[in-house]
Amino acid sequence: MNNETYGFIGLGLIGGSIARAIKEKQPTSRIIAYTPHKETVDKAYEQKIVDLPLYEIGQEFSECDYIFLCAPVECNNDNIDKLLPFLDKKTTLTDIGSVKTGIHEKIKELSLESQFIGGHPMAGTERIGFGNSKSSLLENAYYILTTTESTEKERLDKYYDLVKMIGAIPLVVDHNRHDYITAAISHVPHVISASLVNLVKDNDSEDQLMKTIAAGGFKDITRISSSSPVMWQQICTTNADNISELLGKYIDSLYEIKLAIDEKETDKIFDFFSSAREYRESFIETSSGPIQKVHSINVEIDDQPGCLASVALLLSENRINIKNIGIVHNREYERGTLKIELHDNASMEKSIEILADKGYNVYKK
Repeated sequence: MNNETYGFIGLGLIGGSIARAIKEKQPTSRIIAYTPHKETVDKAYEQKIVDLPLYEIGQEFSECDYIFLCAPVECNNDNIDKLLPFLDKKTTLTDIGSVKTGIHEKIKELSLESQFIGGHPMAGTERIGFGNSKSSLLENAYYILTTTESTEKERLDKYYDLVKMIGAIPLVVDHNRHDYITAAISHVPHVISASLVNLVKDNDSEDQLMKTIAAGGFKDITRISSSSPVMWQQICTTNADNISELLGKYIDSLYEIKLAIDEKETDKIFDFFSSAREYRESFIETSSGPIQKVHSINVEIDDQPGCLASVALLLSENRINIKNIGIVHNREYERGTLKIELHDNASMEKSIEILADKGYNVYKK
């Protein structure tokens, strides 16, 4: 596997992170990449992530052992057509999309089922683009592999090992089941999040008091609404049946709890929240997923000049990289006044230890 050639069509956050991880774990590998944005592949070449930058899809891709389709979903089918004349039988063709049915149908239409394995790295951040990619993004993230009826075991085993090599956790799932699962755990939650934000927007007063005090819990559960509207438009149209079915079930459950609240049925209301809490607390903690975990803490500080800077300096001196920092103005549900977001769980735990040792009251968020 050490001297294999990897091709990338598109090199954004996920594609760039996969390329970086491969180069880090397998320095002797060869990576070629095409993107319509010349500056992106040039930057990747300058950073020694890409060995051969390309400005069109051509013969060079015939040398690849793997080709990753990392362009936006609506571009993948066109890119496959352009790639087809240069696709060698040895090449494993894969993608990184969060909806699989459409590309599997395209692959079947072109009789490429024996060499295609769908891929969905369930990782990401609120930032996009190659400039924000990093090799560690995929560490401990589930990486879904979707096979076809003609997928060869040897090809699947090699791809499975590649995913493990870059630090992710491979799972083999039928592509139809994949689309239903991601609709439930990612696509529908994004729709709900956006609807909650719009609920506040549409019902706020002229002085925007709701917006002013929408801190804490509301901001946390609607954080994913900051994602790209174009991307979610595409997801909703390509996975429409699954999203619509699950939204219908969600609407039914909302109506049931609405009736319980109207009738003040205390047992039903309690069971509604109790069952959700019990199930939520049974979740396995992983560092990555379709909806990213936030590693944040709240720190009580005095309302005095320099206190915020002191906390930031203390963490900086201990080589803790702060992702985001801000004051929490609404304390209805929060005891802390300073919210600090870190990049990973290890940084969060170390920050808690450092700050507590200096006498700060620190709470996990």
